[in-house]
Amino acid sequence: MLKEINMRPLTARELKPEGWLREQLEIQARGLSGHLDQIWPDVRDSAWLGGDRDGWERLPYWLDGFVPLAYLLEDADLKARADRYISAILSRQEEDGWICPCKPEERGAYDVWTVFLIAKVLTLYADCAGDADRKVQNAVWRVLKSLDRHLDHNTLFDWASSRWFECLIPIFWLYERTGEEWLLDLAQKLEAEGVNYELLFRDFRAKQPERRWTYLTHVVNLAMSLKQGALKSRLHGGDPEAYAETALETLRRYHSMAVDHFTGDECLSGDSPIQGTELCGVVETMYSYETLLSVSGGAKWGDRLERLAFNALPATLSEDMWTHQYLQMTNQPECSILPEDHVVFRTNSGESHLFGLEPHFGCCTSNFSQGWPKLALSAFQRTEKGLASAVLVPCRAETEIGGVPVSCRLETEYPFHGKLKYTVETARPVEFTLAVRIPGFAVSAAVDGNPVSTGGFTELHRCWEGVQTVEVEFSFACCLTPRPRGMACLWRGPLLYSLPVKERWEKRGYVRDGVERKFPYCDYEIFAESPWNYGFAGENFLPEEHGVGEIPFSHDHPPITIQAELCQVNWPFEHGVCAIEPERMPLALPEQLELIPYGCTSLRMTELPVLFV
Repeated sequence: MLKEINMRPLTARELKPEGWLREQLEIQARGLSGHLDQIWPDVRDSAWLGGDRDGWERLPYWLDGFVPLAYLLEDADLKARADRYISAILSRQEEDGWICPCKPEERGAYDVWTVFLIAKVLTLYADCAGDADRKVQNAVWRVLKSLDRHLDHNTLFDWASSRWFECLIPIFWLYERTGEEWLLDLAQKLEAEGVNYELLFRDFRAKQPERRWTYLTHVVNLAMSLKQGALKSRLHGGDPEAYAETALETLRRYHSMAVDHFTGDECLSGDSPIQGTELCGVVETMYSYETLLSVSGGAKWGDRLERLAFNALPATLSEDMWTHQYLQMTNQPECSILPEDHVVFRTNSGESHLFGLEPHFGCCTSNFSQGWPKLALSAFQRTEKGLASAVLVPCRAETEIGGVPVSCRLETEYPFHGKLKYTVETARPVEFTLAVRIPGFAVSAAVDGNPVSTGGFTELHRCWEGVQTVEVEFSFACCLTPRPRGMACLWRGPLLYSLPVKERWEKRGYVRDGVERKFPYCDYEIFAESPWNYGFAGENFLPEEHGVGEIPFSHDHPPITIQAELCQVNWPFEHGVCAIEPERMPLALPEQLELIPYGCTSLRMTELPVLFV
């Protein structure tokens, strides 16, 4: 038997994104994610669809985000395309259930990580589109049955061994619908053959970064692994949060970033502000936090999820979402091609931090699509007592509780501002609990004017009738957070702040490996047009709130800014990157400068020296 989870996310059919979240999803649909199948051969001509291009993870990665994007936006064209691709994949499923595009004699050498991935995509599609005739459920059953037989004679290797627990997601999904015990036997088989990350962190050896590529220090594998303990707890019991807490504490100690994440370019890379972290690692960590939030019900995973979603995710995408970085850097005053003999990234190329179609490698080109849609899917979740507002984004839930139609709308400009307004409307009186997550990084909070504790869920149990409103308000404080080498970064609530750098974008259009880069999906180098060599000269910070515009994470019109006292310092710069740290001697008198949210920047300085005692 599977242990029940604490919260169950609503489906895309029950969720209606609104406000700035809908704007963000619409920008994604107008950008690369919404057009990848039309311009990128690895998706457009994928072997999954009968073409001659990539037949492994790229099309499933893209569908993992494109499918919920289409259904959350209720966009007829996007939905039709999603349906068409899923139908094409299902039509090519073999009689024995095998679904991946390879010949029978090639199966033994085929890395079945993509079996896990496509099975996850199919379950997501069934939840989004509905599966009244159980066509998709039957296809997932056949996929997993085929995998079960395959593993009788072929053990896991490479990516499948590193990511085995991802297959628990479709296994559990199917088990909850069929109750068939062979599925739990398959879960045990995968666990026996896969990497045990608990052992890796029990005696962690990768404390120092190396110019060495390994599966066990790969940033995306580790990002995915954070959900391993939560998923395994459904099989074996135990604390669903323990492994993730241990892993994160270790990663933060040796490989931390100011943005509350860990480095990985491509593998763990220390705590320097000029080391990068991979976009795939950001969205997969978000998905792990979403899983932990749902399985454990722990509010802290919502805090961690939001900090990544509102900072690291938008910072590595261009405003129009037509281009992205493979790697983002904390201190990034320039994005230009690094000389081959001066690449600061340990196993990635000198193009990895450019904004473009597929800088360095194309996995992030397809995989970044899941970030915003899956965040939206976690907004409202069903609980044993009723409904939980788990991720504080503007959204409306339309569902049933106790057989009664219920609508719950959250109107907010959070994370930029600190007010939430819930409107609950019911068809007839119904008693249930609305649980609202109160972030731990709020200094104080109040519900309808009454103080409540931070860092947990506040439960509002009542008989809901007609139309009722609930207003929640948070207060945040500016916090200068210490970083290694006597540096610091500035947080205020869920947002990290950076010194923005005026930018000059230079287009790079070309063809490589048969793939054309042209506007709007060409590559870009970005150069600084304003000074960036500053340190903190005081700790008086003045927030100024502005309205959220059509581009929520806008560089030119950020929804909130902070006035700060900064002073120029001598900060060496060569070969396209700044030094890890500057000299501490001020070069001039302090200035009042404007800091903006990290997620609103492309070029930025975030981790700065502290020039005062």
